[in-house]
Amino acid sequence: MAIKINLEKVLKENNMTSKELCKKIGITEANLSILRSGKAKGVRFTTINKICYYLHCDVGDILSFDGNLDEEEEA
Repeated sequence: MAIKINLEKVLKENNMTSKELCKKIGITEANLSILRSGKAKGVRFTTINKICYYLHCDVGDILSFDGNLDEEEEA
């Protein structure tokens, strides 16, 4: 996977549950779970901005590039 999701770590650092975050940013727990697991195919920038706002972090704290492109893994 090219993009790693570190949301669980950032949630723990902020002593916040995913349920609390869902209420604050206005998405369902199911959608946040998909994002946390890395199975999301896309995410709105506004959603990422809201997550960063409420968790007092930067986008780079939540999303990181692992150095592998998906095309390279499939080959």
